[in-house]
Amino acid sequence: MTDAVTRRGLKIELLIVLGLSLGRSGIYAIVNLIDKMTRAPLGSQTTSLNNSLNQRQYFDLTYQLLDIFFALVPVMLVFYLLWRIPGGNPFGRLGFDLVRPVRDLGWGIGLFLVMGIGTLGVYAVGRALGLTTIIVPAALDDYWWTVPILVFSAIRHGILEEVIVVGYLFERLGRLGWGKWHIICASAVLRGSYHLYQGVGPFIGNVAMGVVFGYVYSRKGRVMPLVIAHAFLDVAGFVGYALVGTAIGLGS
Repeated sequence: MTDAVTRRGLKIELLIVLGLSLGRSGIYAIVNLIDKMTRAPLGSQTTSLNNSLNQRQYFDLTYQLLDIFFALVPVMLVFYLLWRIPGGNPFGRLGFDLVRPVRDLGWGIGLFLVMGIGTLGVYAVGRALGLTTIIVPAALDDYWWTVPILVFSAIRHGILEEVIVVGYLFERLGRLGWGKWHIICASAVLRGSYHLYQGVGPFIGNVAMGVVFGYVYSRKGRVMPLVIAHAFLDVAGFVGYALVGTAIGLGS
């Protein structure tokens, strides 16, 4: 009876955490994709990321900072829930710490390089096939704080996605008896789902990224290299576009 209650509790907890974070984003992304596909061909549409939130500079900055902070609240919830489990540091449980900085950085850079090349390739193919919208990675106005906010946003995405979609999902689904590859596939599909608003191409690309990241986590047991790689990918995309994207014709 106790085991059944525990399993039911874990399932409810999973639904709540995902409903507050990336599961909710996945549902919205699916609806957004259907909306776009019923309006016009995907290849003719544009998706903007990191948009301005207010026309007044310092209110925009305030909203940006609040958006970043509150997006990380589900991560705080995850670590609190793991902290309640006897016998371990929740940060160490997921490998979200600084005990192996050099090794984590090395793996993070390696994954960044591999995934970066793959991301560019998937985007190019998706655009050629009309499966991907034109993606504008940074649509903020040009202020003194634009680049720092884009960097913070990239770090936010890295922490939020890798802690919840990989570390937390592996921990909870593992406790529910799921096998390694079942968890990897579930994690990868969830990762792809909340990118569907960008088109079918990004869904496929992020599923592939999810399989790679999930496999690495299953071998290393640490999300920190994944967070580093993800943050580097987003920094390169967000900041690179903001600095030189329009000048060299990116986004078309």
